[in-house]
Amino acid sequence: MKRFAIGAAGVALSLAAYAATPVRAHVYAVGTLKIGHPWARATPPSAKVGGGYLAIENIGPEPDRLVGGSTEAAARVEIHESSLTDGIMRMREKTDGVVVPPGQTVEFKPSGLHLMLVDLKAPLKQGEKVKAMLVFERAGAVAVELQVQAVGAPQPAATGHTGH
Repeated sequence: MKRFAIGAAGVALSLAAYAATPVRAHVYAVGTLKIGHPWARATPPSAKVGGGYLAIENIGPEPDRLVGGSTEAAARVEIHESSLTDGIMRMREKTDGVVVPPGQTVEFKPSGLHLMLVDLKAPLKQGEKVKAMLVFERAGAVAVELQVQAVGAPQPAATGHTGH
């Protein structure tokens, strides 16, 4: 069995290349942020908008802020928040972004914070992957793939996350 050693420069180069790539199946990292299991719901053929969901964990000592994003699948990506008030579901755009406090996780999920993919270029189909770019105030940009789940899916499927 041959053994080899790599120097500190080789380790640093390997870590730098790894910093903004998936750290395990369907989890991405950039700076001190971990983005877990980005997904979207499939849309009907005539839908002009779609929803994107994920979790952002900040393992660093400073807050960061998700300020925007983009995707080739839609004209723009907006950050929205849904809330139920007096029995009425309301949705508003969060134009100032979303703060991710140090040591905490912010969940983007149905009926709460979510990414709104506006002016879809084609329907989102179950089983597809939608490439997107998320932009953070401190950490910068990170490329992710939204795994498209069934229409009306409450959360990602429990199986099938290996090999993404």
